[in-house]
Amino acid sequence: MKIRIGVLGAYRGNSMIKYCKCADNAEIVAICDKNPEVLDDQKKRSEGYDITFYDNFEEFIKHDMDAVVLANYANQHAPFAIRAMKEGKHVFSEVLPVQTLKEAVELIETVEETGKIYAYGENYCYMPAPREMKKLYREGKIGEFEYGECEYVHNCEPIWPSITYGERDHWRNRMYSTFYCTHSLGPIIHATGLRPVSVIGFEGPNNQRNLRTGCCAGQFGIEMVTLENGGIIKSIHGGLYENSIWYSMYGGKGRMESAREGTSAGNEKHIYVKCDEYSGEYAKRPTESYDPKGELDKYTADFGHGGSDFYSMWNFVEKIKGNPQADTVDVYEALDMFLPGMFAYRSILNGNISMAIPNLRNKEEREKWRNDTACTDPETAGDMLLPMSAKGDVYIEDAVYERMADIWEREKEEKRKKETETKK
Repeated sequence: MKIRIGVLGAYRGNSMIKYCKCADNAEIVAICDKNPEVLDDQKKRSEGYDITFYDNFEEFIKHDMDAVVLANYANQHAPFAIRAMKEGKHVFSEVLPVQTLKEAVELIETVEETGKIYAYGENYCYMPAPREMKKLYREGKIGEFEYGECEYVHNCEPIWPSITYGERDHWRNRMYSTFYCTHSLGPIIHATGLRPVSVIGFEGPNNQRNLRTGCCAGQFGIEMVTLENGGIIKSIHGGLYENSIWYSMYGGKGRMESAREGTSAGNEKHIYVKCDEYSGEYAKRPTESYDPKGELDKYTADFGHGGSDFYSMWNFVEKIKGNPQADTVDVYEALDMFLPGMFAYRSILNGNISMAIPNLRNKEEREKWRNDTACTDPETAGDMLLPMSAKGDVYIEDAVYERMADIWEREKEEKRKKETETKK
């Protein structure tokens, strides 16, 4: 039996829609998007499939389906996830899980109350090298985790018009520097299974690259995270000039790391491992260097992010079907990946002090945060609105957003022309 899936957000959701069209364990039955152009595009892509299209969530969520994929705006996932589970649907949530601690408490309690499966779509956990790192770590290959570094550096300036549309209040323009942290932290958290207990945050400057695109945050964020076993992770993410996806883990018996993006060694598809059976014998062991292979790799060639978009969806569907081997990120682990970034920003705003990270698995710890709406989104924060950078809110001229909107319109027109020429 195939799991019936609906997708909210047909732009980023295109990869999940494609999965459901080709998978033998799932089928796409409904697609919802508020943008008529995006919805029309999906209708053209989906000719021959029995799919119902919606332009509003209220009608969409009543559709007869088993699960929903939330691929809407990154700061709006939690309310829709909560609603979907209360309507009896399993949920696959794109990045990020929540925007506030209030949402975090409500999301956890909804999962617990409904018993529905919540899978966090941190696809970078399923890239070849990070996936192999988890396997090796759980086998004890490098011993107990001691230190790790992780990077998700993405210079989005060339694509900023197409991902923000020239909207001044788009979430990407208002997000704080350490908000989008789970692509960097996620794979190490997932590999080790260790909970973060404290964090110190740092913020890059508001430089011209951000300001000329309309983003008000510091250019990049850093989290120095202490884990429950005393191990430490250094995480960096944001819009530095040169892109980098990279993960490195040190244990008591060795080290393993991925190849860095931009090198000729295979990027996230390649791994280096050097370890020994007993601590201190490393010089006698050569470095292993290889491209990890997965059982489902033959299906992943057409999927983004190193094939991880396929793996994250496959595991979600298999989880619903009761497969005990399905590897998903549950709601508690999702918050283990996100809360370090949230509290790193509170650290930044308070002079880079160390901040304790709550363990929301404990019901008694939830009460302190149940009504905490602090964030940089005015509609959600209310009287707990935070500035968009440690330097305070930065004013950007309307002309910047007008320029972004103009570029986006030109890009769309170019796309339409190419499609017309292709049909000829």
